[in-house]
Amino acid sequence: MRSPIDDYLERVLSDCRDDDGGDVATGNRELEQADPSSFGIALATIDGTVYTAGDADHEFSIQSIGKVPAYALALRDRGLEEVLERVDTEPSGDAFNEISLEAETGRPRNALINAGAVAVHGMIDGTDATDRTDRIIDLVSTLAGRRVEVDTDVHRAELASDDHNTALAYLLRSAGKLDCEPDEVVDGYAAQSSIKVSCRDLAVMGSVLANGGLSTGDDERLLEGWITRHVLSVMATCGMYDGSGSWMATVGIPAKSGVSGAILGVLPGQVGLAVWSPQLDAQGNSVRGVAVFERLSRDMELHMMHVAPTGRPALRSVTEHDGTTVLELQGDVRFAGAEIVASRACEGFDTGAVVLDLTHVRVMDDAARRLIGEVARRLGDDYDVRIEDPNDLMDPDDAANPDT
Repeated sequence: MRSPIDDYLERVLSDCRDDDGGDVATGNRELEQADPSSFGIALATIDGTVYTAGDADHEFSIQSIGKVPAYALALRDRGLEEVLERVDTEPSGDAFNEISLEAETGRPRNALINAGAVAVHGMIDGTDATDRTDRIIDLVSTLAGRRVEVDTDVHRAELASDDHNTALAYLLRSAGKLDCEPDEVVDGYAAQSSIKVSCRDLAVMGSVLANGGLSTGDDERLLEGWITRHVLSVMATCGMYDGSGSWMATVGIPAKSGVSGAILGVLPGQVGLAVWSPQLDAQGNSVRGVAVFERLSRDMELHMMHVAPTGRPALRSVTEHDGTTVLELQGDVRFAGAEIVASRACEGFDTGAVVLDLTHVRVMDDAARRLIGEVARRLGDDYDVRIEDPNDLMDPDDAANPDT
């Protein structure tokens, strides 16, 4: 069975393709060559399943999304207290490249604007820019599940147009917030921004963050839990620059954008999301990317304030008896819980009949209800399907006639 989530993402891709406003980033000769029609989406769950649509495997430079792993490394190397002495955690309310520091402390407002990111890069342990960049590459590779590398053409183009960041570095040095030579830090920061990734890479990286820093494959600890919590907190309040407040109210997914046209989103406990399309709005965020996140948040009820009261897994058991497979659900079922059922259904069953037992489900939201109904309908092509729904959680048509 093909997952309904694959088809849903393809539909979202098609619907949002008409959002063709905005412009490709300028100021970097390599980014200026991006194809405006490029468009990819990826969704990765904390159980290790990845769904994609469009150009999800096309590589592009990570740009400002690289601030996230760099921040995590600085926190690991220096500890929270020392990092906070040099970079605050407050929204700036200004553009991402504003040349400004806190008047009282000399700190950048947060780690996800350029001034803060330059200061953060200087706090990563390493003997020089190459050493620090290599450590960031290693962490991105670990979180993405494959080896990544710097796009040398983009790196050279970044350095050719980096007067602004050089000014920030010297300003930080004069304020006592940068120990390294400004030119060296700017070189490393440019390389950090030039790491090549895809939507799939970012979504998988996001799923690890959503899983509290644990690998989605075997629960190996890839990033400390306190670091994950802190980084996601700053992403929630500062990740979309001066549009972060409206983003959190309407989309409700901690996120970080980059001027190559990518947006990384992390919904704790559920999924990592990534969208890439190069045309940007006035705030430097992908026009289509914003549209996709708004759609996903609305359709699948992925707003972080829409949470299940209990932490029990949605799929209680899968058993076989007298030629029938019974999938027993429980608790409060949201999108992530329904996705687990869909993923299991895609593996197929050795019996001729399937029962979706909702007896122990307390609450099911609309997104989960639609997904479970579609799973039942598709299973009906190959199995005798029945939904046990004593609490009338499903729409009557879905529960009574899943194969129609």
